[in-house]
Amino acid sequence: MRRREFISLLGGAAAAWPLSAGAQQTGKVSRIGYLGASSASLERRNLDAFRQTLRDLGHIEGENINLEYRWADGDDSRLPGLAFDLVHLKVDVIVTVGTPGTLAAKQATNTIPIVFASSADPVKNGLVASYARPGGNVTGFTVLATELEGKRLQTLKDLVPGLSRVAVMLNSANPAVVGFYPQTQAAAAALGVTLQPVDVRRMDDLERAFSTIGGARPDAFVVLADRFLFAHRKEIVAFAAASRLPGMYPYREYVTAGGLLSYAPSDIDQFRRTAIYVDKILRGAKPAELPVQDPTKYELVINLNTAKALGLEVPFHIQQVADEMIE
Repeated sequence: MRRREFISLLGGAAAAWPLSAGAQQTGKVSRIGYLGASSASLERRNLDAFRQTLRDLGHIEGENINLEYRWADGDDSRLPGLAFDLVHLKVDVIVTVGTPGTLAAKQATNTIPIVFASSADPVKNGLVASYARPGGNVTGFTVLATELEGKRLQTLKDLVPGLSRVAVMLNSANPAVVGFYPQTQAAAAALGVTLQPVDVRRMDDLERAFSTIGGARPDAFVVLADRFLFAHRKEIVAFAAASRLPGMYPYREYVTAGGLLSYAPSDIDQFRRTAIYVDKILRGAKPAELPVQDPTKYELVINLNTAKALGLEVPFHIQQVADEMIE
């Protein structure tokens, strides 16, 4: 990371540096619980950013902090039990990823601080009282921006000539969809695009969804942000390749796995900021006093090899604004 970016990232946390030595001298080893919806191998890039920022802030694993990981492996029904497990361990703070995981943690404890690295509309979903004053024991970082889904659909339309019918893969068991899908509907209406929602709530639904989308023969498809679907991204991308179907995805990792393109908040940035909030809490800050924050950085990632395989030419204006092009 460039020095100027790192200084900007630390922000208000910089003032806490003088406290680091004093905190370590007490001999206290803090325990950080991490509740993940997928798996360590699928989340490695985000975990590395989170752990590195903690180290930069003076929290060293095995010295003054221990991390307790609990993974749902793509099965959201396991999240409540895993959350209670972390509470039983009496961790000092719980980090969550996604709305279902955050809801599970909130239901498991109203005293242990919880920081979500990504959640959609935390006020509507009952996670916090307000952005400015979260109240309670939960705070964190959102992924729901007002025009996000519209920009995703517009970019897909710019890339796929004659786009008119789009399948939308979503997990209706995730409350985040309440925010994401209406945005997609509004954008589709403005762009003259017809949507076909396809619900995927469990692993057993995937093959049925693939069959439904394949039979409908849409011009492209969109995957809405959800950590369960993220855990099965290899199967989704493989289906898209076999069906020669252009796809817009909610996370960069779909594109590195062979998907066409993604436009989304930067996960790396979200996890670095999450580490800063964890640092503040370990130094005495209360979640109720730490405002919920929106994304500050977005990334457009395009897989040029996939575009070529689909016979698509990436317009120059899209190449100009892309943050990363994979060849």
